[in-house]
Amino acid sequence: MRLTAIFLGFLALIAQPAVAAERNSLANQLQNQLSALVTTNSADVGVAAIDLRTGEIVSVRGTTRYPMASTMKIAVAATYLSYVENGERSLDEAIAGRSAASLMRAMMVKSDNHATDLLIRNLGGPRTIQRWLDWHNVEGMRVDRNIAQLLRAKRNLYETVDSSTPLAMATFLQRLDKGELLKPWGRNYLVELMAQCQTGRNRMKSLLPAGSVAHKTGTLNGYTSDVGFVRLPDGRRVAIAIFARGGSNRPQAIAQTARAIYDGFIAVVGWPYNAASSLTRQ
Repeated sequence: MRLTAIFLGFLALIAQPAVAAERNSLANQLQNQLSALVTTNSADVGVAAIDLRTGEIVSVRGTTRYPMASTMKIAVAATYLSYVENGERSLDEAIAGRSAASLMRAMMVKSDNHATDLLIRNLGGPRTIQRWLDWHNVEGMRVDRNIAQLLRAKRNLYETVDSSTPLAMATFLQRLDKGELLKPWGRNYLVELMAQCQTGRNRMKSLLPAGSVAHKTGTLNGYTSDVGFVRLPDGRRVAIAIFARGGSNRPQAIAQTARAIYDGFIAVVGWPYNAASSLTRQ
C-alpha cells in the first residue's frame, strides 16, 4: 500500500507541470476571448472577474474608473451591517417609520433609492460609508453622495466621484466572501438579499442558469452595470464586476460578457492558484 501511495504521488508530481500548462492555456484563451468581446463592443465596457476558490483573475480595463450608480448600495448595506454586528445598530430599528431590515431589502432587492438614502442618512451621510471603506483599506472605490444628490448632479459618466474600477469592485466582493469585511452572519445576510435582486434580468442573469447569480445592478442615462457572484456547476463561485457606458445595447454586452466568463472559468480548473499565473490586462 505504501509503495502504491508513493507511486501515485510520483505520478501526480510529474503531471503537475502539464496540468498547470493546460490550465494557463485555458486561462489565456478566456482572457483573449474576453478582450476581443469587450474591446469590439460599441460601449466602453470594463470587466473584472475573480475565481473565489483559485484566485484566478481576468480583466479588461480593470483599473479604469466607472460610475457605480446603484452598485454602491452593496457598500451601504455592508456598512450598515457592520454597525449591526458591533451592536451600534439593529435591523429592527425604526427609520422614518420603517424597519432597517425592510429598508435594506427594498434597497438591495428593488434598488429603492429612497430606502437607500434613509439608511445613508441614519449612518451619518455618505462620508460614513467612505470612512468604512477607508477603514477596511478598500482601494479604488469612492462614495461621495447619496442617491438623490447623485441624480440631481450634472451627469458626467467619466468623473471620479462615486466611482469604482472593475478590479476594485470584484476585489471588494472577494473580500466580502472571505469574511474580511463582515462576519459570516452579515455576509450571508447580504448575499442572500443579492440573490433575490429583481432588477437587471436582461444583464448577467439573462444568459446564465436560473439561481446561479447573486447581484446588484446600476443604471444611469448612458450607463449600465451589474456586479455580484456567479456559481459554477462544480460549486465554485466567481466575483464579477461589469460596467458599461456609452454605445448601444449595454445590457446585451453585459450578458454576453458574463456568459463568456462563466464558460471560461468552467474550463479553467486544475492545480491550486499560483500568483504568477494571474492574468490581468488593463
